[in-house]
Amino acid sequence: MPFYQQRGDISRKRHTQFRQPDGSLYHEELMGEEGFNYDSALLYHVNPPTALNAIEAAGSVETSSSPNHPLRPRHFKTHELEVGGDMVTGRKLLLLNEDVRLSYVAASESSELSKNAMGDEMIFIEEGSGVLESVFGDLPFSKGDHLVLPASTIHRWVVAGDSVVRALVVETKAHISPPKRYMSRNGQFLEHAPYCERDIRGPEAPTVREGKDVPVYVRHGNGVTRHVYENHPFDVVGWDGMM
Repeated sequence: MPFYQQRGDISRKRHTQFRQPDGSLYHEELMGEEGFNYDSALLYHVNPPTALNAIEAAGSVETSSSPNHPLRPRHFKTHELEVGGDMVTGRKLLLLNEDVRLSYVAASESSELSKNAMGDEMIFIEEGSGVLESVFGDLPFSKGDHLVLPASTIHRWVVAGDSVVRALVVETKAHISPPKRYMSRNGQFLEHAPYCERDIRGPEAPTVREGKDVPVYVRHGNGVTRHVYENHPFDVVGWDGMM
């Protein structure tokens, strides 16, 4: 459910001069899933978020499948799948169609920085714990959590200690939001909804990290592209908007 949040330092008015301690301007990034016509968040970066030093092909996304014809019942024994890899590259594809991909992962490693440029993701944590780092800030997670990642959010999965994070991953080509039957006309959860605003939490305060030539792996269509950012993308001092 998109809901308004505010983290870190922001200017009093949108799209006005907001200066760093040395007098230079912070760089605005407006992240919206339908441009200016839908919910969005406004982020303030120390460095230009568009500065790239390199763009390279980095592989493909698994799309192999076979039609379920004749129609058969299926029993997916996900705990028999191999353990290892990270929360992005370690996914094992279960089902897919033109709109949705369902995968299972048993990750034992932290991931690289990445983003899904195709659509939103929802990840159900069956077991394990860690931190989802993103341009919006850090979001600790544990067993039973559902995490929603808006499209094109640069992020990194950090697995806690020597644990294994087991999760079901839903990748879409659209937006993930609550069914309209659970929402009032103004966007509040109704009394018969299975969850409400009290169950939702967002990232902690954004963190500013330094780094040069930082790779980010972008998933798009059936491919993966490696973008090398001039500066670390986690250089957001504050943001507000719908998340």
